[in-house]
Amino acid sequence: MLISNKNNTDVIMEKEIVDKSYQVKEEPLPFPDRRIDDRRANDRRRKTYSVKNRITVVIPALNEEQGIGKVLDEIPVDELKEIGYSIEVMVIDNGSKDKTKYIADNHGAKVIVQPIKGYGNAYKAGFANACGEFIATGDADLTYPFSCLPELITKMKDGDLDFITTNRLDDLEPGVMSKSHYFGNMAFHLMTKILFKLPFKDSQSGMWLFKKEIWPKLNVVSSGMPFSQELKIEAYRKGFKCAEIPIKYRARVGEVKLNTIKDGIGNMLHLLRKRIFK
Repeated sequence: MLISNKNNTDVIMEKEIVDKSYQVKEEPLPFPDRRIDDRRANDRRRKTYSVKNRITVVIPALNEEQGIGKVLDEIPVDELKEIGYSIEVMVIDNGSKDKTKYIADNHGAKVIVQPIKGYGNAYKAGFANACGEFIATGDADLTYPFSCLPELITKMKDGDLDFITTNRLDDLEPGVMSKSHYFGNMAFHLMTKILFKLPFKDSQSGMWLFKKEIWPKLNVVSSGMPFSQELKIEAYRKGFKCAEIPIKYRARVGEVKLNTIKDGIGNMLHLLRKRIFK
């Protein structure tokens, strides 16, 4: 059941670190940035373009030395090459005090420093520097299965999709997610459905795959955790052809940074403001 039928960059980096350092099943469904640190739309000296059949994997990271190496090792580079896709891997270091950026560099990732804190800010820096025709995302804590990228890109191409998000909640193993986190996710699913008629079952999932060409057309302004829900809302409301795919979510490796109450209230207020001010 397709929800939307509309068919509707190498970039000089702001800062780059070079110091050594299940089977999926498909459930078809569905910026201008005003911050001074993201000037891709206003800097005429920059020429942005995409490399066809390249996937840029963008991974935000903050003190993730325990998980980042395993995450990077899991990315199926050879398997993607076999089906015709080259891959670019970016780790966006958002102010780590540990060895995250050095481990990422030693695993062959391009490490970009985004000194302005925020989940959304990290992604904006990554998207601004991405060279691939497609952008894939996920966290640096081993919760998201990057091994499913070949299935995701195949689904995207076969279905002529613009945006794929993932659903962590339908096949969630006991103990992987706290009860408060789980029920919070269900509450946000209900809110996005009521406020925006969003068909996705998991509005907070952080693993997506989308065509880079749609990014400038999405009015995603959040700099923090609401970035994830806002990206999905924008992709769906702008009429892009979207789908949601179930994945096998795993237990986090390393320090938990999500503050259930603080981040939950922030996400809720963001949804209300976006609905009121469109």
